[in-house]
Amino acid sequence: MDSPPLCNGGAGQGRIERVNCFHKAGPISPVGSGAPPNAGAARAVLDKVLPQAQRTAGERKAERVGQQIDIRAVSGKGDVSAFIEYAYRRNAGDPNWVPPLRSDMRELLKPGGNPFHDHAKVQLFLARRGGTVVGRISAHIDLLALEQPVEQGMGPGTGNWGLFEADDAEIGSALIARAEQWLRDEGMTRVLAPISLSIWEEPGLLVYGHDHPPTVLMGHNLPEYQGWIEALGYETAKRLYTYDLRIADGFPAIVNRIVASGERNAKITIRPVDKSHFARDAEIIITILNEAWSKNWGFVPFTEAEKAYAGKKLAPLILEGCNVIAEVEGEPVAFMMSWPDLNLKLHHMRGTLLPFNWLKLLWWLRKPKADNFRVPLMGVVTRLQNTRLASQLAFMMIEHNRRYVVEQCGATRAEIGWVLEDNQGMVAIAEAIGSKMNREYRIYAKPL
Repeated sequence: MDSPPLCNGGAGQGRIERVNCFHKAGPISPVGSGAPPNAGAARAVLDKVLPQAQRTAGERKAERVGQQIDIRAVSGKGDVSAFIEYAYRRNAGDPNWVPPLRSDMRELLKPGGNPFHDHAKVQLFLARRGGTVVGRISAHIDLLALEQPVEQGMGPGTGNWGLFEADDAEIGSALIARAEQWLRDEGMTRVLAPISLSIWEEPGLLVYGHDHPPTVLMGHNLPEYQGWIEALGYETAKRLYTYDLRIADGFPAIVNRIVASGERNAKITIRPVDKSHFARDAEIIITILNEAWSKNWGFVPFTEAEKAYAGKKLAPLILEGCNVIAEVEGEPVAFMMSWPDLNLKLHHMRGTLLPFNWLKLLWWLRKPKADNFRVPLMGVVTRLQNTRLASQLAFMMIEHNRRYVVEQCGATRAEIGWVLEDNQGMVAIAEAIGSKMNREYRIYAKPL
């Protein structure tokens, strides 16, 4: 039996949107026959005027003439599977796209699995042409985001779309229009996109850095999507950067002096996360995170359910030596996380753990040897932000983790991010340690 639709209510569920794909100038008819605009008539003309060796591209175009784009709300397990599988087909030709695990994608989309759905309304849509899936999109409203101050990016009336993929610009435009209509029907007046699904998961569209694979839990998309989206009136709301850092040879002398000074200060302790007390330390980290990031653009707080879920999901990536908590006189005031780049392994697994990929992955995670690490999160309590101590703690945690991943894991490179374009403190730290911006993501806004 099919599962219920992935929707917590809302208008338009199950409705078919039909978009006429006829060329405005009429049917393909090089001899001016006045034939009706259908694929059969166009193909007959092509049979007469094109040599056999030249027909491939023409036939494909002819077959599309007269076909319509059908956009339907996802309902049932079959549609969910089609939604997930389309991304693998669409990106199969991109050597830098890293196929996510299908099991992770199913969990992401499943109410009752991903606690994001506890405070969100979500509707998925599939586009089909001639019965074949040719695009997908999610439309969603984070109810916690609606409670945030408007000046921080979210706020009342703000909805989102994400998980966007499409065969061409026409299909992409139709999908985005359908997502926008769903958001209007739900009372939204503005859209921030793409966000897939939460600001804590994969926010933004990759617009620079398509020439190399993303690190773990970072997004990647085809470069043509940028033009398609901007052509629909979307304007940049915020830029997110990642920074590439070569770590084998250490940092500049001035950074080393700051670190050495902190290490002589008996009041400061940089301690590794203790996996034997993982729940306690995960609570400390997320508590600091919720406070430290509370004034950041786009912030939405973690719920208790999301804290537990994140701790469980991320536990396999946590190596004690390179995930640290900074204490001042025994009080936790900052943290930094560093993860081995799981994408180095996932890249060749084609999105599945079967038949033996699960065993390979578990074995690697026991003591990963990874050339790349990602620094996804760092935070310091609000009362210390914009102080010299905050910068010193940041440099100390970065150097602590650098030593560990170089000596124990053989790492030569780290990626920091994402970082908000106007996070001046973090941008200054990234530049001080010699990192270079290597990827840019954009979140777009549009009034509804």
